[in-house]
Amino acid sequence: MGIDMLEIIEHGKIREIRMTRPPVNALDTGFVNLQTQALQEAAVCSDAIVLSGLPGIFSAGLDVVELLPLGKDDMQDFWRVFVGLLETIARSPVPVAAAITGHAPAGGALISLMTDYRVMSSGKYKIGLNETRVGLVIPSLLQDAMAAVIGPRLSEKMIVAGSLLPAGEALEVGLVDALEDGYEETIGHALRWCEELLVLPPHAMLGNREIARARYRKAFSTIAAEAVTALTDAWFSEATQAVLHAFVANLKNKN
Repeated sequence: MGIDMLEIIEHGKIREIRMTRPPVNALDTGFVNLQTQALQEAAVCSDAIVLSGLPGIFSAGLDVVELLPLGKDDMQDFWRVFVGLLETIARSPVPVAAAITGHAPAGGALISLMTDYRVMSSGKYKIGLNETRVGLVIPSLLQDAMAAVIGPRLSEKMIVAGSLLPAGEALEVGLVDALEDGYEETIGHALRWCEELLVLPPHAMLGNREIARARYRKAFSTIAAEAVTALTDAWFSEATQAVLHAFVANLKNKN
């Protein structure tokens, strides 16, 4: 587990945290902990944060191959730190923009949903909560985050079906705020958005942001523990385990 899975890039008052765990920035306990620590440090040292990924991939979500062999205690620990990562982003004292540099299904989409602003690379890339298709149930805490961004009815339809949207459709429904044509352009757009915020009167910008995002503080304070329990129970259900084992077997066959 090393810092080389993250690249920290300073852009004046803005710190970019770039996920660099090839091939797909898959999330396991160590990688999630590393991201959380980097975000906490950035919130102290910088006035805004940009989260970015590799060319063609923001994050493909959970590292199922690594996580599937874990026992219940270790898996519960993973869900605890993952929900903690989402809370760290959602409750950051400084603005956070996501430069979604490629595909962002499942956990990748959840990370981006917790940020203040999302710009995505255009083209073939997809984003969404496709947990249904791998047998996972998304707790209300995380479903509510999707509904807050795109509206309850569309959120319900997408989550239940496990739908992924192409970048253009994601922009149309408000799942992302903007599109850019290339990798560097996507990151550059996220940086410019932060820069535009930072020229505003800071007491007003940060004060209004805190009020606007108070729902996250309340939600994570009251039901984060329930979310961890629900995710752990769902992971170890017989039906979900069957789907996950089939997924890993198929992945190994392809490799």
